[in-house]
Amino acid sequence: MPLPKPPAKKGDLLRSADYEAQAAPRADKRALKTRSAEAPAQATLELLDTAPPATAARAPAAKPARLAKAPAAVPAQAVAAPVGAPAAATGYAPLARTAAPAPRARKPRSTGPAKLFVLDTNVLMHDPMSLFRFEEHDVFLPMITLEELDGHKKGMSEVARSVRQVSRELDALAALAAKDGQMDAQAGIPLAGTGHREAGGKLYFQTTFLDFKLPPGLPQGKADNQILGVVQSLREQQPGREIVLVSKDINMRVKARALGLPAEDYFNDKTLEDGDLLYTGVLPLPADFWDRHGKTMESWQQGGHTYYRISGPLVPALMINQFVFLEVPGAPSLYARVAEITGKTAVLKTLRDYTHGKNSVWGVTARNREQNFALNLLMDPECDFITLTGTAGTGKTLMTLASGLSQVLDERRYSEIIVTRVTVPVGDDIGFLPGNEEEKMGPWMGALDDNLEVLARSDGSAGEWGRAATNDLVRSKIKIKSLNFMRGRTFLNKFVIIDEAQNLTPKQMKTLITRAGPGTKIVCLGNLAQIDTPYLTEGSSGLTYAVDRFKGWPHGGHVTLARGERSRLADFASDVL
Repeated sequence: MPLPKPPAKKGDLLRSADYEAQAAPRADKRALKTRSAEAPAQATLELLDTAPPATAARAPAAKPARLAKAPAAVPAQAVAAPVGAPAAATGYAPLARTAAPAPRARKPRSTGPAKLFVLDTNVLMHDPMSLFRFEEHDVFLPMITLEELDGHKKGMSEVARSVRQVSRELDALAALAAKDGQMDAQAGIPLAGTGHREAGGKLYFQTTFLDFKLPPGLPQGKADNQILGVVQSLREQQPGREIVLVSKDINMRVKARALGLPAEDYFNDKTLEDGDLLYTGVLPLPADFWDRHGKTMESWQQGGHTYYRISGPLVPALMINQFVFLEVPGAPSLYARVAEITGKTAVLKTLRDYTHGKNSVWGVTARNREQNFALNLLMDPECDFITLTGTAGTGKTLMTLASGLSQVLDERRYSEIIVTRVTVPVGDDIGFLPGNEEEKMGPWMGALDDNLEVLARSDGSAGEWGRAATNDLVRSKIKIKSLNFMRGRTFLNKFVIIDEAQNLTPKQMKTLITRAGPGTKIVCLGNLAQIDTPYLTEGSSGLTYAVDRFKGWPHGGHVTLARGERSRLADFASDVL
């Protein structure tokens, strides 16, 4: 007999201390918490000593001796004295009128003195909120940095928007400092004044000419060299303080280190320090999985799937919608997805086998384990956000497009497919493109045309006329949109494909994902080894940001495709070139 479906939420365990606290009579809300009867009288006297003189004078000095008369059978948590009650009524000293404890000071994140970070212009262009991401350390802006920001504020590009946001933040800080009478260039402006409490340092502007001497080979009029001169002058003026240049320009950091100046890259925009730490969405099970978990395992069948409820040391390492597999010779194989995690138990759900021809999706079948995992996510109506990463030729676009066509034309789950991507050229730009929005995006959608051609050839019995009619029907259900016109839109009941998502910044990724309305599925595809956007790395890509933030969400999933299936030539080129 199949077991009933496990509950969606597990009841909280009631500890004995919580039970006593709930069973005890509640004190008056206006009374403050008193100390326990088990505390020594000396601790009470110390609290009275810290109170103001007038308050301490009203507290009787001889009452703490009665602490020993508290009834032993009554829990200490159950006794509370109302305001103004005598000490003899409860056996407690009247501590309700003592001074309130002082607020806890913010603990600094580093034990050493605060550093002074000199910011290059490209750091502010890359992250407009970088001013507030240096914790308790101070920030210094050279005058040439402000001049360069002023030169890039015009336009509709992402850099111009970032520069305008930086200007607004600087204006808010300066206005708040002038209002509070703290506008002093020498003392600095508190960065936490505009509500950014994580910033504990101050902002300094260059208001005077700093005399510096650079090597004769460096042109004095270049902006990068002027910033290097500012760093050198600050080190001479403040020898006991660590002055660090922060720049996204590699050549700038190389020149600084050649001059003996400390320089660092801007790391606060990175989601992960190492790309190998990125969540893959797949976890291999240990070889002794059945031996260690078989005794306490429960199983049942429902809806054509087999469910396993397991408990043990493996459960803390699992996440919702994570795929697990077991391939051991001589033991039954297991391919499942984590469907539920409740306390110390987890429920594994077996997968649908898309490697078999009877389960093909628009004529496409999975050729390896990871492709089978990806198709299970793509065909699941409960998964609203899916990310697929992998090298060239792993089948990301083909599987996504096939699953989208199947759910749009066959199952009528979505109304249409929307495809978009970042228009970042690999080589030289070809200039302006003619036509409307879809025609301008046509040259960027060569991968879409190639995959549609593969899907059209899958039906060999339809004939040439049938394939042409199918191709026209498919094209009518696919809309190509540009990222430049996405802000403010809402997609209702759409299947959205974001191709080449590794070239998106975290801000652009947020803008696209928040366009989703009711009944919309968003699929992000990308190869983190092929990033073409300047100043964007594998750790700071918007695709990495989305994978890390959405892992473990019940309505999202991720799979890293490991093996290429394009051709033997493409696989060999990926390995040796």
